[in-house]
Amino acid sequence: MAHLLDFEKPLADLEAKLAELRAFEADDDAVDLTAQISALETRVDTLRQSIYRGLTRWQRVQIARHPERPYTLDYVGALSSGFVELHGDRLFGDDRALVGGPATFRGSMFGSRDRTVMMLGHQKGRDTNQRRERRFGMPNPEGYRKAKRLMEMAAKFGKPVVTFLDTPGAYPGLEAEERGQAEAIARNLMVMARLPVPIIVVVIGEGASGGALGIGVGDRILMLENAWYSVISPESCSSILWRNWDHKEDAARALKLTAPDLIQNGVIDEIVPEPIGGAHHDPSAQFDAVGQAIARHLDDLEGTPTDDLLASRLAKFDAMGAFEERV
Repeated sequence: MAHLLDFEKPLADLEAKLAELRAFEADDDAVDLTAQISALETRVDTLRQSIYRGLTRWQRVQIARHPERPYTLDYVGALSSGFVELHGDRLFGDDRALVGGPATFRGSMFGSRDRTVMMLGHQKGRDTNQRRERRFGMPNPEGYRKAKRLMEMAAKFGKPVVTFLDTPGAYPGLEAEERGQAEAIARNLMVMARLPVPIIVVVIGEGASGGALGIGVGDRILMLENAWYSVISPESCSSILWRNWDHKEDAARALKLTAPDLIQNGVIDEIVPEPIGGAHHDPSAQFDAVGQAIARHLDDLEGTPTDDLLASRLAKFDAMGAFEERV
């Protein structure tokens, strides 16, 4: 059974009634329920539009966390061929919460050209064992150091980098701190700021704090319609300000963490639309939308002189948070 979010239950109940009517009519040729089915279909469509076109910020957070939502390796498999996953940071070990390697981006599917890129991103698990192994997509320092190694490899061979952000944050365990979690993330920020090849960042689900930013510095920041990106999760913000999680919806509103908020504030460059109901309702359509956006921006950045590329990247992040004081 599909995982239902609280606000989706009225729609699911109505869809179940519609399915019952259709099944009843199919079983009894003497019964004509065409008018009733048509009326209920209209109600279902109206309710669906009402729910998904008027989502609150907290509801978008819930969709971004949906367990059936496509993850990094799903995008890599759909958008590329010949992906070779590379392992290890050459210092401590491998981190399964962050995956990456070279692949051929199939730009020809989107009116562009095929090209070798370095793809990497956070990877959550589908079942209990995978979630434990990948720590729900929360990397340890070796994950960020692996990402740094792969990005420097891409720069060595002059290949663009494409990253997928989907994490509740960097892993907060004691051992992660002992091995230099903050240093690993900070060093990645420095390396990405100076990387002499194009970087495309795609926020596909959750983008929490430094855990996301550790692979989130790029020339183009794309964000899915129902993803979220913030310095802190709504629950943690509520816990700090109100000493409990009861105000998470208020925190989500205050944080302005959705794609429309962030494009208005200049944090991201493009919102990638999702199928109604979220990316998990039609993964193929979502892969196509993301692939088209990546191809378009890679084409736009191709051939840009390195000095211009780095200057533009620096100016982009320098402009964030600028404000005017009016007396």
